[in-house]
Amino acid sequence: MKHSTRRRVRLAAAGIALTLAAGGCGSASAGTDDAATGEVAVDQQIRAMLPDAVRDRGSIQLATDPSYAPMESYAPDGRTIIGFDADLAAALGSITGIRVEMVAADFSSAIDETVKGTYDGVLSSMTDTAEREKLVDFVDYFSAGTAIVVQRGNPRGISDLKDLCGQVVAVEKSTVQADLLRRSQPSCGANKMIIKNFKTNADALLQVRTGRAVAILNDYPPAAHLATDARTRSYYQLASTVQYEPGLMGLAVAKDNTGLRDALRAALDSLIRSGRYTELLQRWGLMNGALASSSINAGS
Repeated sequence: MKHSTRRRVRLAAAGIALTLAAGGCGSASAGTDDAATGEVAVDQQIRAMLPDAVRDRGSIQLATDPSYAPMESYAPDGRTIIGFDADLAAALGSITGIRVEMVAADFSSAIDETVKGTYDGVLSSMTDTAEREKLVDFVDYFSAGTAIVVQRGNPRGISDLKDLCGQVVAVEKSTVQADLLRRSQPSCGANKMIIKNFKTNADALLQVRTGRAVAILNDYPPAAHLATDARTRSYYQLASTVQYEPGLMGLAVAKDNTGLRDALRAALDSLIRSGRYTELLQRWGLMNGALASSSINAGS
């Protein structure tokens, strides 16, 4: 999702399993007793890597846009944030012995707010790009490309980006999908796409569901989820199984917060080695995006 030259990976759409959690008050918090983290034990060496301010506060706050199931979304109670990213945050909390809170936030301003110190980081299916690395460091934890989602039945016969020329296309603003659409405009010649940007992915999806847009671009896991989940499959389908510009997703941390970055990376590597990371991917049907190890700023 970060390259100027389009790359494709053809993958069969996988069924997405949805696990629901209860409780919470507008955020997902993780401590050592969180059910989502199993029996993962605190690693005192990793805990010691955390900045003193984080240990003294006893919590890490990560911004997220909960409109992107199965990565992050609201549970049926409309308050609790669930999904793979929420479970990963909980597991990271178990390793560090620090409560990790997923806080609902505006995706387009989450990096700026993290740099200002409003949040400790961003965990929201955010693609690691060279442009974003100018402001934050990424602990890369997942891989995915972009897919095209259309109305069930695909009434406009969309199968490729070129088919979006002359059409209304919805997208969440400040995403790599919005960048991809803008970079694809020259190939349309005079028959330009009409690109409509929305604050949340849910707002953009509504445009497709109601026929006001012919398609939306999403990362592949949420796109496949829309096409297979019982609550949404009657409204949406994949235009194809093509993934455009596959790249890495990362947990973003301010560049001057290297202690937190390195502690979270060490915790992630511990989860990968222990097999807990794989268990969480399997829970949400996301094994296609698994990484063998973490990395720092490897998206660029």
